[in-house]
Amino acid sequence: MGRWRSPSPKSSPYITRKGYQALERELSYLWRRRTEVTKALAAAAAEGDRSENAEYIYRKKQLREMDNRITYLQKRMPVLKIVDLVGDTSRVFFGAVVTLEDEEGVKYVYRIVGADELDPERSHISIDSSMARSLLGKVVDEVITIIIEGRKKEYCITLVEYPEQD
Repeated sequence: MGRWRSPSPKSSPYITRKGYQALERELSYLWRRRTEVTKALAAAAAEGDRSENAEYIYRKKQLREMDNRITYLQKRMPVLKIVDLVGDTSRVFFGAVVTLEDEEGVKYVYRIVGADELDPERSHISIDSSMARSLLGKVVDEVITIIIEGRKKEYCITLVEYPEQD
């Protein structure tokens, strides 16, 4: 009997212009790099016995990973919708930079972006995350409650900003 897994939910197709441009640059880079890897793979294959050729095995793996990423980007990019403008900048929507304060007075700053732009180091959270979903449509001084690790946490929205258009 096989291991069946339910399909993961599809992520939202939204992305900022800057994020889309980053994906375009990545795809272009991968195609250029793929040519180099293919040449190195051919050179390694010419050395003889492939079963014990570490260079050949490494390049084959590297090429497979690059091809997987290229395939993903080629399928994903056409369905993405670039979000540039938001009508009501007093409310939290896609692209907003939101400053929150918890019960202890600790401040958190998050930017709501698409799943393809997720970057925890820069405090970019996906629009599909529970935090972002609870923030959508809210205004300054509104309190949100979310469950984190089984505990309820309350945050007060102290600032909503939208960065200049990229």
